[in-house]
Amino acid sequence: MSFDGLFTYSITNELKDSLISGKITKIHQPYKYDLILQVRANGKNHKLFLSAHPSYARIHLTDEAYENPSEPPMFCMLLRKHLEGGFIENITQLEMERIILIDIKSRNELGDITEKRIVVEIMGRHSNIILLDQDRDGLILDSVKHLSPAVNRHRTVMPGHSYVLPPNQEKLNPFLIDEETMLKKLDFNAGKLDTQLVEQFAGVSPLFAKEAIFRAGLANRTTVPNAFLQLIEEVKSFKTSPQITVAGKKEMFYMIELTHLQAADRKTFSSLSELLDRFYYGKAERDRVKQQGHDLERFIANEKKKNINKIKKLEATLGDAEKANEYQLYGELLTANLHALKKGQKEATVLNYYDENGGTVTIRLNEQKTPPENAQTYFQKYQKAKNSVAVVKEQIELASGEINYFDGLLQQIESASPKDIEEMREELVEGGYLKQRHTNKGLKKKKSQTPTIEHYTATDGTEILVGKNNKQNEYLTNRLAGRDEIWLHTKDIPGSHVVIRSKEPTEETILEAARIAAYFSKAKTSSSVPVDFTLIRHVKKPSGAKPGFVIYDNQQTVYVTPDEDFVFARRK
Repeated sequence: MSFDGLFTYSITNELKDSLISGKITKIHQPYKYDLILQVRANGKNHKLFLSAHPSYARIHLTDEAYENPSEPPMFCMLLRKHLEGGFIENITQLEMERIILIDIKSRNELGDITEKRIVVEIMGRHSNIILLDQDRDGLILDSVKHLSPAVNRHRTVMPGHSYVLPPNQEKLNPFLIDEETMLKKLDFNAGKLDTQLVEQFAGVSPLFAKEAIFRAGLANRTTVPNAFLQLIEEVKSFKTSPQITVAGKKEMFYMIELTHLQAADRKTFSSLSELLDRFYYGKAERDRVKQQGHDLERFIANEKKKNINKIKKLEATLGDAEKANEYQLYGELLTANLHALKKGQKEATVLNYYDENGGTVTIRLNEQKTPPENAQTYFQKYQKAKNSVAVVKEQIELASGEINYFDGLLQQIESASPKDIEEMREELVEGGYLKQRHTNKGLKKKKSQTPTIEHYTATDGTEILVGKNNKQNEYLTNRLAGRDEIWLHTKDIPGSHVVIRSKEPTEETILEAARIAAYFSKAKTSSSVPVDFTLIRHVKKPSGAKPGFVIYDNQQTVYVTPDEDFVFARRK
């Protein structure tokens, strides 16, 4: 567990330094469990992100941009009523728990000063954000998640009820202990010292405990307390080194270096907020996209599978159709030997006068038909097969195009935002693949909106634009970009359209844009990905082509390796 009580202590003090005495200017609730408080403090504008997400609960300052709903949820409206215009008086951690209290003073409609408190409980799937009225002894005004007595017998989290803390775990505060206390609490003969540390001391996670035992080296009654208390002192005095550590297939964050992990990669950050912004980049959004776009992804995958099966059947039909010459031969040989054939024969062995070696051919006959009728049957089969070859080949080509189209959509879902998913859904409705969803009243309005294009900046400041779905790709390439600007796309690989907003970009900028194009493609986890680039004037959409499909020429190709950290750093 990375977000333990000690990490909560560190992020609380970081937020204190930035936000105390700050004025809350705006409040948004972009998603069900997420809130953003815009705070003006110390001459700067800050965005405080609060989340009670079951998997990604957290609190930190953020630079991320979030799409807000057209109509704010009721909880957001309540927060605006009570907190906008208020000042943050204090930010504290409740003992060593993963609970942060934000105290706010504001004025009500009558101009009287009121005191409110936001309680942020970061507890996995039990996480919550609760608004309390401190003028009424901490009465709950509302919360992101409601807990009725039927759900939780220990406490009720509903408007009008008094706030009750989660059950106390009766652990010691590690900031208030000494070596002697530690020795009394640990049983060195029982082993599993890291587990004992977690069980005895509040705020200590298995991650911190394992680090303490590792730093102790040879674990004994002297080394373990020394290592543990030294680490505790580092945290207490804010001597942090925020890092993301990649060990094996796991990625973890913490406020100190995790030396006990055999890490393949370590990234250090200047603040805990920057660390959390980077660690959760895309993770929570991918989870939301997975929920909102699950049915869409399944539909697209099924359509792709249908077309794969269709091609298999068409290829079998094509195999039969390519027997046209054989049917013609049989018809001609039967016609030449009508005098030697009789009705009722099941087969006929005749001389193949097209064979230079004078071989024979055995032809199957319908015994119910006369010899001329059998010959005519083969001529009919020949004509039908001959006519169907062109049709079958055309159908195979169309089905292959459909597969490529759905392949592209599946790739786009991998890096889509919730808004991108809705645009993709609209595209499939417009293409006749899906029926119009009548429950979505705002759909017609959305159709008329200009697609939102993602912006990135090259090292030299040049703007780079990225389309993340077909609607965005078409708008970017066919309408937004200038004819002499540079267009990029992964070579023969589904991916985004990327445009460099410069007529003469540097070679370095082209390579950076190519890395972004490779990242937003099906080859995002590959290395040495080929990316084509050419002028917009050389990019054309064929008449009747699928959305987002283009052809281009006069291209050059570069090979790059996608890097998520690079893409994250280049975002506007």
